[in-house]
Amino acid sequence: MSQTVSIWLVLAVAFCAANLPFVSQRLLGVVPLASPKGLGLRVLELVVLYLIAGGLGLFLENQGSQIAPQGWEFYAITGAMFITFAFPGFIWRYLLKHKRRGSHGG
Repeated sequence: MSQTVSIWLVLAVAFCAANLPFVSQRLLGVVPLASPKGLGLRVLELVVLYLIAGGLGLFLENQGSQIAPQGWEFYAITGAMFITFAFPGFIWRYLLKHKRRGSHGG
């Protein structure tokens, strides 16, 4: 896999992972929960998914070349970018009005 394809793959996975906590009521998109998720659990999921997406990036970087050492600035920037990627999901979950299931309107 070329380095360009790896970069775009990591960006696509990061975008999907950043929005997953807000578009799914399942834990990490897989485990069904008994009650709806609150914002705290969604933020915790966001951190876990950031680490998973970062792990994928690290794996792909290791496959293509030698891993470059990173300082705190790298993690601050990628964390901010991951939160920015999560913006559409946050807007969808908390700022748009949704029709309630089961309502027949009328």
